[in-house]
Amino acid sequence: MMSDQHTPRDPTEQHPTPPFPEQSQAHPGSGAAMEPEPDHGEATYRGTGRLNGRVALITGGDSGIGRAVALAFAREGADVAFCHLPEEAADADATAALVEDAGRRALPIAGDLRDEEFCERLVARCVDELGGLHVLVNNAAYQMSQPDGLAAIGTEQFDRVMRTNLYGMFWTTRAALPHLRAGACIINTASVQAYKPSPHLLDYAMTKAAIVAFTQGLAMQLAPDGIRVNAVAPGPVWTPLIPATMDEEKVAHFGEQSPLGRAAQPAEMAPAYVFLASQESSYITAEIVNATGGTPLP
Repeated sequence: MMSDQHTPRDPTEQHPTPPFPEQSQAHPGSGAAMEPEPDHGEATYRGTGRLNGRVALITGGDSGIGRAVALAFAREGADVAFCHLPEEAADADATAALVEDAGRRALPIAGDLRDEEFCERLVARCVDELGGLHVLVNNAAYQMSQPDGLAAIGTEQFDRVMRTNLYGMFWTTRAALPHLRAGACIINTASVQAYKPSPHLLDYAMTKAAIVAFTQGLAMQLAPDGIRVNAVAPGPVWTPLIPATMDEEKVAHFGEQSPLGRAAQPAEMAPAYVFLASQESSYITAEIVNATGGTPLP
């Protein structure tokens, strides 16, 4: 039986707080190996049919925020396609099982968003196998902490961050546009880093600032066509990217800088995506929904 997600609770104590056990993983990491294991809403999220009959495509849907959004969309009535790296197959299978347990179709697709042709195939498979596309969520991202600053960011890392976070989003969105009709929507994952960049995540923060600009500009382009474009800007979220890209000391204290004193769980991000995907947000476009645990953003 699912617990009651509507019972008022102290948000500072609702989920685990740091310090966490020191831990590290090889990139891209796995939620199952994290301590504590991330909460994607498995026991709490209950849908009300707000996305009945829709098809959603989520990049980076195998774990973290992407898995929580896939679960929530499925429980709201949507079929879900999502992409993942080939080495994330086990996590992708777990996400697909959550979607199917909700009675919806799941379509996991392995590949790398740094490949333009893969982005095009990703959209084509979603449309061909699930029968259309109504909601695109550009969520996949890569980061790598570099405490030694700009000089430590090599061209290989910089290229991977840019191509994953920006090129992949651009290519996937461009491929999706011919399939989107009035009433469809695009939701991008920005970040608190777009507004308050951490020095050790400089290249990642650059991409998140660009995503804000892309969201707002594209929203104005597509508004006459009845297609909405918004973004969610999370603060610190407990996902596999954290132990896979940060040193153990940062992981142990991850999220304590938030005014709520802890990192968010992926389950706490998903409702924002559901709202932006649903008809309840029909007059909202070019908006950045901040979910930062109390850190004020512009």
